[in-house]
Amino acid sequence: MQYNAGMYGGSFDPLHMGHLDCIIQAANMCRELYIVLSTSPRRDSIDSRIRYRWLYQLTKHIGNVRIIILEDNAETKAEYTREYWQADAEKVKARIGKPIDIVFCGSDYGEDSFWNVCYPESKLHIFRRNGISSTEIRRDPFRRWEWLPNIVRPFYTKKVLLMGGESTGKSTLTINLANRFNTNYIDEAGRDISERSGTDLMMLSEDFTEILLQHKLNEIKAAEHSNKVLFIDTDTLVTQFYMSFLEDPGIEKNKALSDAIDALNSYDLILFLEPDVAFVQDGDRSEVIRDDRVRYSEQIKELLRCHGKDFICISGSYQERYEKAVKEVCRLIGQDQLI
Repeated sequence: MQYNAGMYGGSFDPLHMGHLDCIIQAANMCRELYIVLSTSPRRDSIDSRIRYRWLYQLTKHIGNVRIIILEDNAETKAEYTREYWQADAEKVKARIGKPIDIVFCGSDYGEDSFWNVCYPESKLHIFRRNGISSTEIRRDPFRRWEWLPNIVRPFYTKKVLLMGGESTGKSTLTINLANRFNTNYIDEAGRDISERSGTDLMMLSEDFTEILLQHKLNEIKAAEHSNKVLFIDTDTLVTQFYMSFLEDPGIEKNKALSDAIDALNSYDLILFLEPDVAFVQDGDRSEVIRDDRVRYSEQIKELLRCHGKDFICISGSYQERYEKAVKEVCRLIGQDQLI
């Protein structure tokens, strides 16, 4: 039987595969399905706009789904009692503007739930719980990773930034870590752009602008498809260092852009590679930096400190660097080091 209008509600904090399955089934059973997104600025752990987008992106192809936001000011879920129930139900009914033939909910709500009490004129359809829990996800999202739709995973993905001076093994370690944790990574955006004139000594100011913008865009896109963690090779502050070192003619404007991007950036772990491995001349690496590696490495560190960034220094052989980095990443995502 297909119902004219149905309703399925929840906080979706976060939205998980159990919710998604219920939404698909409910939409199949109705000509119109109204999803009620319950929000409260006092208790939400995830911004309502993010949750709204998740719902929209996962249902926009269906065609018969509409999303309604229902806001209350209860501080905890336990405080959302009957004093709120009827008033909020009337708000929902007014928004829908037609009889609600069927109300869908999970079996965790029970017969005395908000949905049954406030919508007595509607049929109640209870989906049996499948063991997926928003509370468990919030407690440890990485342990429950398979419960999260792909569109939700970027919210929990950790970002690990690798920094350091030239020839410290950043790029190789970035790729090795991405392979070790079965995820993706972001290349240093300036590698190809800096060679457009054959040498980075002849870079245009526009090149630095493009590097700054491209790297940020690459990060945004890569986070959409990462497996728990995203590894990033250098960032805007390293570019800022090279703007000064290479005497960018438009340094004031590009520094302002760099600082603005840095204000947007947020990393869960920064690994700084010390210049204590052999310098390898690979392409157009600077001999000036080669001859005073510690000095220039300290300049990059100072940029990090001035911008309020905490970082962990990684030194030693390539094997020691790899082992230390793996240990820190495992600690970050709560994973056993043993595979």
